[in-house]
Amino acid sequence: MKANAYIKLVPSSSKQSITTDELKELFQYYKEITAKTGNQVSWAYSDSAFPYEIKEEEGGRGSWFYLLATEDRYNVILLGVDQEEVFSDGNTPVQQTYIQVTLPENATHGDKGKANEFCKFLAKKLQGELHLFNGRVMYFYPRK
Repeated sequence: MKANAYIKLVPSSSKQSITTDELKELFQYYKEITAKTGNQVSWAYSDSAFPYEIKEEEGGRGSWFYLLATEDRYNVILLGVDQEEVFSDGNTPVQQTYIQVTLPENATHGDKGKANEFCKFLAKKLQGELHLFNGRVMYFYPRK
């Protein structure tokens, strides 16, 4: 099931760049808000909403990390931050930061569902442009 989704930080986004540490903080925030939702409905929703542990390899520090499943219906999701060169309105090249979400070969359908959910959360929070696994694009930034 190898597939990629991208969250691009365009000029209208709330941030123009992001680090892996900031990305991890957004996942911590996600866990906090889902725990609050669970408290309201008297259910341990945070465990179901985020069934992963954040892991980082020494070689990927600062550029990528992965979410390792703690439940049996899930396996792994990889996340990385990089930059690409795009052309602005004046045809001048500019650096644009993007977040890449990768589902490796051994990812499950549960991973894909959670990855879509996380992508939408991150794109909405950062007001980015989300390129989904199926090739469709969702715009979460203010368009003129």
